[in-house]
Amino acid sequence: METANIAQNGRRLVTKNPMAAFLIVVGVVLIIDVVRQLATGDITFARILSLVWDGLMRGLVIGLAGIGLSMTYSILNFANFAHGDYITAGAFAGWATTYLIAGRFGAESSIGSLLLVGAGGSVFGGALGINVVSTPLAVVAGLIVACGFTIALALLMDRFVFKPIRGSGGIPLLITSIGAAFAIRYMLRFVFDPGTRGTTAAGAVPDIRPTIIDGSVVFTMHDLALIVVAGGLMLGVHLLLQRTKLGKAMRAMSDDQSLSRITGIPTERVIRATWIIGGGLTGVSGFMFVLWKGTLSWNDGWLLLLLIFAAVILGGIGSVYGAIVGGLVIGIVASTAVIWIPSGFARAAAFFVMILFLIVRPQGIFAGRSTA
Repeated sequence: METANIAQNGRRLVTKNPMAAFLIVVGVVLIIDVVRQLATGDITFARILSLVWDGLMRGLVIGLAGIGLSMTYSILNFANFAHGDYITAGAFAGWATTYLIAGRFGAESSIGSLLLVGAGGSVFGGALGINVVSTPLAVVAGLIVACGFTIALALLMDRFVFKPIRGSGGIPLLITSIGAAFAIRYMLRFVFDPGTRGTTAAGAVPDIRPTIIDGSVVFTMHDLALIVVAGGLMLGVHLLLQRTKLGKAMRAMSDDQSLSRITGIPTERVIRATWIIGGGLTGVSGFMFVLWKGTLSWNDGWLLLLLIFAAVILGGIGSVYGAIVGGLVIGIVASTAVIWIPSGFARAAAFFVMILFLIVRPQGIFAGRSTA
């Protein structure tokens, strides 16, 4: 009887939603293939767990940065393509501060080299011994500066670039944000040079090695720092939205801006708060991303932006919680895809999964356009 019910439910699913049935079949096939690879020794359980962990870390960065992008869309109703370059700008500002403090304000190298984050290979993070254990003050100071600088940049861009054309609609704002993104990106390239530089002391970060069945999985202190910072800020955003007057005003503006003005909500103040919160989270995400991966480049934010957009769309564009969950999904998919495909296609796999999911559920994971 139960077998008949399962078969009947399966036929109903295939008839009503063939794409959902297809996704279930693909998922089952992939799981079976993973079991086969484990049985044949082509991959180990520790390796799978390492890939999932890497995806989780990447997903935390994407989700944290996606909150600001989602809030901007939800409240200001435009997709800000300069968001990725806010990430990079905040990262450079924060790491310039970290280098300056770790370099003892010029004792280890010239102040100019430190402020330019070792442009041209003039000084390296490894030589300065930068990590969360050896130089905690430098790292914390850099994190604060990254947050503050990105807030200032976001407010400045809104005041002089976005606010004058805010009433023109989403398309002019979108095009303007693309121009702003290029301006910020190439200014960073001009000032800091296009080279990729190592920012932390390789091998100097204490790690945790729990034994997982057939091997050990390495979790570094930088991983734990990312979890604490990202998790704490995400919890803070949740409490802000649900427990404060500002959060309620943001949710009201997300639902209906015109009605919010009529009911006396100070919309300009809410918009300014949106840029402050979104900009701060974006700067922190950029700094923590560099701390986690150990390298910094002028186009880091741009490369991350496409994954952030994918996460925000997958989660349900305009939803803060959707951005967080979507970020985790995109991060894990991009990392674990290498089990089946070459690593060069991992990013494409994340977008492919997003497209397939949206075909089944076009409104995203957290259906609807809502700040909360």
